[in-house]
Amino acid sequence: MTQFYLTTAIDYSNGEPHIGHAYEKIGADAIARYHRLRGDDVHFLIGMDEHGQKVEQTAVQQGIEPQALVDALAARFSAMWKRLDISYDQFMRTTDAMHRSGVRALIERILDKNPDDFYEKAYEGWYCVGCEAFKQDAEILDGKCMLHPTRTLEWVEERNWFFRLSRYADFLRTLLTESATFLQPESRRNEMLALIDRGLEDVSASRSRLAWGIPFPKPLSSGEQQTTYVWFDALPNYLTATGFPDQSGPAKWPAQLHVVGKDITRFHTIIWPAMLKAAELPLPERVWGHGFVLFGGERFSKSSGVKLDVDEAISRHGADAFRYFLLREVPFDGDGSFTYERFEERYNADLANSWGNLASRVIAMVEKYRGGLVPDGAFDDNDRLDTADINAYHSAMGGFLLHEALNRAMACVARGNETVQASQPWALAKATDDRSRTALDAILSLLVRQLARQAILLAPFMPSKAQTVWEQIGGPGSIHDQRFEHLTSLSAAGWSVKKGESLFPKDI
Repeated sequence: MTQFYLTTAIDYSNGEPHIGHAYEKIGADAIARYHRLRGDDVHFLIGMDEHGQKVEQTAVQQGIEPQALVDALAARFSAMWKRLDISYDQFMRTTDAMHRSGVRALIERILDKNPDDFYEKAYEGWYCVGCEAFKQDAEILDGKCMLHPTRTLEWVEERNWFFRLSRYADFLRTLLTESATFLQPESRRNEMLALIDRGLEDVSASRSRLAWGIPFPKPLSSGEQQTTYVWFDALPNYLTATGFPDQSGPAKWPAQLHVVGKDITRFHTIIWPAMLKAAELPLPERVWGHGFVLFGGERFSKSSGVKLDVDEAISRHGADAFRYFLLREVPFDGDGSFTYERFEERYNADLANSWGNLASRVIAMVEKYRGGLVPDGAFDDNDRLDTADINAYHSAMGGFLLHEALNRAMACVARGNETVQASQPWALAKATDDRSRTALDAILSLLVRQLARQAILLAPFMPSKAQTVWEQIGGPGSIHDQRFEHLTSLSAAGWSVKKGESLFPKDI
């Protein structure tokens, strides 16, 4: 069994879960569920980034302790992921004792393996609390951080521990150049190569005047004990989740895939690999930098006032429809838009009128014409055409092009509807000759086979509705225990169908 250790970025504890959080978790969940259907040993990690200046400031503003703030937010995020059916295996919080000890162990390992990689330096520069990062001139527009244009940059002067990132420029360039799959999509890789070519600056590894965080293991020469800089605290969560340094956790390092937003690709593909190289530890196998969900061409952002109530959006047609829409409409290798108008169009056209209607008609015909028992029937050209789309689906999922995979799955749904129209089972059912009865058996058997295949293909995207279809057509056990290797040879003969409630009602 092949290990597939998958992570998302841990969410920062300074606000409610938003659509960007949801998009990333839904996409990663589809990948995790897909790999389980492949038979892989999946470990899916998500979590919360709970330290840093922004959390400390927010807690002060609310008049509560930072721990109380992050505990409340962790509960709200967990509730959202439960509502969206995110099948994570581990929820890591950077306030966990295991993480705190693991971060210290990683920094101490770097100090042991490459002691010159940390050095003291007096530093001054513009600091964005929103990014928890010092900003270079190229990242500042009109005196504001490009990613947080409503926040005021802070001029910070202090003496810190610095990590010698510049030392790893050649290593990182080689990594990105010779390993085409380490960072995808290609546009993200090109951005990081351009960043390296402009010259890497060493980065702060500790901060003074910050109580809410993990103490840096080594004091300054002055004796001052500083706090580990938030990115040196947050990035190691993927490693500390395995139980590092003793690797006694539920997953084994290295991770096969990090799924992160394009705005933090630099941290995951420049700073994080350099830290691991300095510690002489294996690198993650892949990093995927997805794009943004936009509204009217603008990024959803609390600071810019462009908001969407995620709970309200889910309530419109349920979690599965929301998951489907986001991953069908927003390409996983680029940006895409959310509008309620487009959500309604997709829901009605793809789900209610296409897949939902197909399932309803097929189940009703099997009940009416064969007493609810699926007849046997030979495989035909429709099965072979489905196989071609299934192969294309696998190719898209292997490349994390989730929107393309959904296109192939929905092509199978469209073919099922075409099969109904072309074969007209209701006409065959009126005939009394043996040839017509045999033809009807073949068509009904094919249609249920097609529904079964569609349900398995769509299970990573709509886990609850796929299970409902699976149960209505009489599929054995849980759909999530099925395996792709049996998909093209799957037979539904002998299954007992049972019509249930409408899959995608239009009057919610």
